[in-house]
Amino acid sequence: MKIAISSEGNTLSSKIDPHFGRCPYFAFYDTETGNTAFLINPAKEVTSGAGPAAVQFIASKKVEKVLSGEFGLKIRSLLESLNIEMQHERDKTISEIIEQFKNQ
Repeated sequence: MKIAISSEGNTLSSKIDPHFGRCPYFAFYDTETGNTAFLINPAKEVTSGAGPAAVQFIASKKVEKVLSGEFGLKIRSLLESLNIEMQHERDKTISEIIEQFKNQ
């Protein structure tokens, strides 16, 4: 499964970002290969529509699940329409979140 995590930075010690649409980075974790990649969120600087643009970005990476602190109503609807599962997380590092998936 491919997972996207909103991230404050581009390292495993970075904290999850509470804001989905305007997070600086997304961490992409593949549960099958164990690979993690950090990519800049191209939607973080847009004037309006950051959330939908971020949804398009992660959907283009074929993710099945996304973790963030918050998802607005419009974003929830978009993610649901794309069959992308949402999970709320707070105050954890990217490494801690990945460990949760390794232990499942």
